[in-house]
Amino acid sequence: MMYSLKNLMIVVVESMMNKFEEDEIQSQEKQKKFSKERSSSYYTDNCSDSDSSFNQSYKFCQGKLQLILDQLDPGQPKEVRYEALQTLCSAPPSDVLNCENWTALCEKLTVSLSDPNPVFSDRILKFYAQTFTLSPLHMTKEIYTSLAKYLELYFLSRENHIPTLSAGIDMTNPDMIRLLKKVRLLSEYQKEVPSFWIRHPEKYMEEIVESTLSLLSVKHDQSHHVSQKILDPIYFFALVDTKAVWFKKWMHAYYSRTAVLRLLEKKYKALITTAVQQCVQYFELCETMKADEISGHSKHYRNRQKTFYYSGQELQYIYFIHSVCLVGRLLIYTQGRKLFPVKLKNRKDSVSLTDLLVLFTQLICYAPSCPKMTSSAHLENYSPASMVTEVLWILCDQKECTTECLYNNTIIESLLQPIHNLMKGTEAAPDCSEIALIHIADILARIASVEEGLLLLLYGENMNSSKEESPTGAHIIAQFSKKLLDEEISIFSGSEMLPVVKGAFISVCRQIYGTCEGLQVLIPYSLHESLAKAWKKTSLPSESIPTPVEGSDSVSSVSQKSQNIIAWEENLLDDLLNFAATPKGLLLLQRTGAINECMTFMFNRYAKKLQISRHEKFGYGVLVAQVASTAAGAVSLQNSGFINALITELWSNLECGKDDVRVMHPRSTPVDPIDRSCQKSFLALVNLLSYPAVYELVGNQDLPNKAEYSLREVPTCIIDIIDRLIILNSEAKIRSLFNYEQSHVFGLRLLSVICCDLDTLLLLEAQYQVSEMLLNGQEENILETSESHRSFIIDSLSVERNHVLVRINLIGGPLERTLPPRILEKGDDPYPWPMFSSYPLPNCYLSEVRRNADIKQDSELGKLLLRFKISEKQTEWIENCRRQFCKMMKTKPDLISGVALVELLEKFVFHLTESPSECYFPSVEYTATDANVKNENLSSVQQLGIKMTVRYGKFLNLLKDRAENDLTLVLKHCERFLKQQQVSIKSSLLCLQENYAGHDWFVSSLFMIMLGDKEKTFQFLQQFSRLLTSAFLWLPRLHIS
Repeated sequence: MMYSLKNLMIVVVESMMNKFEEDEIQSQEKQKKFSKERSSSYYTDNCSDSDSSFNQSYKFCQGKLQLILDQLDPGQPKEVRYEALQTLCSAPPSDVLNCENWTALCEKLTVSLSDPNPVFSDRILKFYAQTFTLSPLHMTKEIYTSLAKYLELYFLSRENHIPTLSAGIDMTNPDMIRLLKKVRLLSEYQKEVPSFWIRHPEKYMEEIVESTLSLLSVKHDQSHHVSQKILDPIYFFALVDTKAVWFKKWMHAYYSRTAVLRLLEKKYKALITTAVQQCVQYFELCETMKADEISGHSKHYRNRQKTFYYSGQELQYIYFIHSVCLVGRLLIYTQGRKLFPVKLKNRKDSVSLTDLLVLFTQLICYAPSCPKMTSSAHLENYSPASMVTEVLWILCDQKECTTECLYNNTIIESLLQPIHNLMKGTEAAPDCSEIALIHIADILARIASVEEGLLLLLYGENMNSSKEESPTGAHIIAQFSKKLLDEEISIFSGSEMLPVVKGAFISVCRQIYGTCEGLQVLIPYSLHESLAKAWKKTSLPSESIPTPVEGSDSVSSVSQKSQNIIAWEENLLDDLLNFAATPKGLLLLQRTGAINECMTFMFNRYAKKLQISRHEKFGYGVLVAQVASTAAGAVSLQNSGFINALITELWSNLECGKDDVRVMHPRSTPVDPIDRSCQKSFLALVNLLSYPAVYELVGNQDLPNKAEYSLREVPTCIIDIIDRLIILNSEAKIRSLFNYEQSHVFGLRLLSVICCDLDTLLLLEAQYQVSEMLLNGQEENILETSESHRSFIIDSLSVERNHVLVRINLIGGPLERTLPPRILEKGDDPYPWPMFSSYPLPNCYLSEVRRNADIKQDSELGKLLLRFKISEKQTEWIENCRRQFCKMMKTKPDLISGVALVELLEKFVFHLTESPSECYFPSVEYTATDANVKNENLSSVQQLGIKMTVRYGKFLNLLKDRAENDLTLVLKHCERFLKQQQVSIKSSLLCLQENYAGHDWFVSSLFMIMLGDKEKTFQFLQQFSRLLTSAFLWLPRLHIS
């Protein structure tokens, strides 16, 4: 059986081989025959998509083309001509275009396009469409230019019955159908050709561009009335491509944009002129039309929508939209803006860039509703306000373009003119709709979101002009927004769009008050109070909204009006929340009493992963850091659940991993100190844990220090994070961690960062003895190799603890201490830095450069002080002192120290306190002695701060042995002195229940500057406390004052 199967296979294979050889011979013979019939070589370029009829089954010969030419003669019978067109369409377009008689064929096709029989023109357009689809650019270019030339001649010919503007376009007319088919074919090719013409010689692209611009620039005799005007080609192109998508694509790439702009400037600038003319004429029409006429036209358009007919007014509007899009795209580019100004007919002055943009802004307000072109869904997209606003949006996104076009007082005044009119009263207000106001506010918000635009709104072009002379844009917007919130503008009373208008203009204001400079300008208008009042008024009805019942219709349960109320309430909370972007704004937010609700709103949006808002420069992380810098803000964050959610997310990434991901293989061992999945949570905690926040969240609270921790027990607060990740002082805490080393390194890194704030360091040291915990951890990491030799085990935890210990025990700059690195080195000794488990620190971490306390007074500074003694005019002395001090700080900063600095400070403050205008606070009599304050107690944070200050002062050779007692007395005197100006208040905040929560670093620094002289230090502080500067530099100065 196997033998017979083998013989059969041999016979089959031999038969197949013979058949293949016969086919190969026949193919070679056919190839030779075709080569002989080929008359001449045809032109091809070296482009990648340049191809002819390769691998085609049908070859179009020269004789066949001549036969088709004869058959296409207009004298031939209709059937013969139709058959010729059929043959032409079935042939490869590339072969047709490569024949010698293509020029003659093109003429015949052009003649046939005008044939009254639609069959012939449709067949030719089909051939053109096939060519555009299947042939390379150098071939399709020929078809495109010939069709464009045909249309150009068609419109210029008086024999063709082109409709007038008053007659409109009847879409059921066969002539119009054929014409629009030709225009649409060109339009579709215009949109597609930019995607591949860059791969071809530039001349092809230039020919296409020039033929297009030449066609669009065709104009008929304008001597007769406008209504009798014959429609130009641009009207038909606007009809099939209303938003000028072709021009947008042609201007996108520099390759084609250069050619377009060059031709527009040299030969076809009339195309831009007519587009601008159309915009001007449409605006003039809007000004002359009355309200009843507008209503009548809208009704007329709605009736016309049921028929396939475009009236003259609709065509004018479509051409207007096309012109707006074309001119707007032109303004984006520098060379396009250079085409302005343009000279219009019947106008004495030229239209500049500013004139055109003012016209655009006026169109937003005063243009009537547009006709319904296709359906009601497209009404908004094609309305004048929407189209112009879209153009201005694009301009706002281009920095160079915005600076040149929009950042001037004329444009801003034009945008604000409707607001001026509305604030004057309903009689002065034109027919400006709510939609127009929303568009204006959106444009202003985009301008205000950029620094240059914000400065223009705040101060105008002339930053020295006063508000009384002419209020700037920011003042007008703030006044209008406040009137809207206080419901002092009655023109839109009861309108459903009123909350949207309010929200749009408040969005502009928040771009302004989101900066320190802008908030300072808007403070007189008390927008935060108006927003809070509006929110409280809105929150009352929103609380009574019924909850949707299961099984009932949601629309009937919660009405659309109720949903709008909820959306408006959230909008107001969002606006109030954005006051927290600046320190002063945060204070204003706290005064409104709505900070808790704002934090809850922010947390809800954060939990849903929603963006903060459009045009905003930052996300909620910045707001959280700003809010957490105050005690009240930190408590609000805690109450909102934000901190709980943040810690839960951290624990999930650090310890649990993702439960919803199937584990196909073990997780890789982390190689970074903080895993990438935890970095965001780490940064969020760092931004959150300012000293006021730490004191409110952990002050006077003990660690849980439980005997046992469940593996499912997740931390929920900052105390838990400290207990579970930082202070791991028991085996129960260590066993409760799945990733002990990684989690503890995370906690130590967090400790290292937050302890950069010395108040936080002192608080953690006073409450939890952080240093002792770290030293114990190092002690447990010692390996005793013998009785006399002990060595530390070097791992990530011991290296991290060593770094933190040096950082928290040595203060100063990089020249005053050396921090050990956190990474190992290559070689035999990977970690050459000595570790320690008890104090004092090894000397290698102390800088060898020490300051000498006996610094000689510089001769220049001595001369300066001498001149100060001689000077009699106090004001002149103060200004001269400031000027000379700044000069010396820039040139020789190291020379101003020691005794010279003490004398300079004393004299300067003394002269300031002699001037009543400089004394902001009244003088307070203080008679207490050292004996009176000796028995008073300082907080543990103050005591630790004293030790740290004295240790640092001795290191710099500025303080002596008695410095600790003297500094203690100075701080006790300061506490009693400041208590005379304090008042008792009732507050739930921990920081307001006792004395100042932190250490008085200003007094400690001044004590070192005074070289440990307690009398000079306290005397200076008594004088300095009268100055306004003390409120900013001496933090305890205003504590509950």
